[in-house]
Amino acid sequence: MKILLVEDDPALGDALEELLNREGYEVARAGSRREAGERLDGSVQLVLLDVSLPDGDGVRACRQWREEGISTPILFLTAKDEEYDVVRGLDAGGNDYVTKPFRVQELLSRIRVLLRGQQVPAPVKTRNGICLDTEKMQASKAGVPLNLTLTEYKILQCLISHSGIVTRGHLLDALWDADARFVDDNTLSVHVSRLREKIGGEHIKTIRGVGYQWVD
Repeated sequence: MKILLVEDDPALGDALEELLNREGYEVARAGSRREAGERLDGSVQLVLLDVSLPDGDGVRACRQWREEGISTPILFLTAKDEEYDVVRGLDAGGNDYVTKPFRVQELLSRIRVLLRGQQVPAPVKTRNGICLDTEKMQASKAGVPLNLTLTEYKILQCLISHSGIVTRGHLLDALWDADARFVDDNTLSVHVSRLREKIGGEHIKTIRGVGYQWVD
């Protein structure tokens, strides 16, 4: 997934780009409102937009893009925590905001929430003989139904839907959405192990210290 990072502070921009790359995102950089407009195309799925830019206001840029019919989610990065500035950004068409200095995990969580809103799952997904019926939330292998728990199904869905590495944080966030709030980082490994037993361990590769990857 591609994120447009609009930040004029080189040090902060470098740190954010490194963080996002580590999470598996592709990053396009812009240091001004003009550059952001040039790089905002159909391949961008989320904009991280600094409010204060050297050639204009990020809020005004957001309002202009919305008037032009651009619906890409926008997450504001702002050092201003006054209610007026927050409301101004959201009224301009922004989807969310974080206030500097922000916590890394909070930022990543808000990014994942906005990106999930961009994904429209197909009713049926098939990969390497395993079929997911996303409407009924059921899975089968070679036509034989798999007796999966809701947690196991959500893990399988995340892995099949991604071509690259799925971080443990991404999985935990998806499981939280499924109301499986009891699942923490420790028990996630147990659920993955049980899923391997049911679908075949050769399909799920552990990326130590990062997460998991589906193997066809």
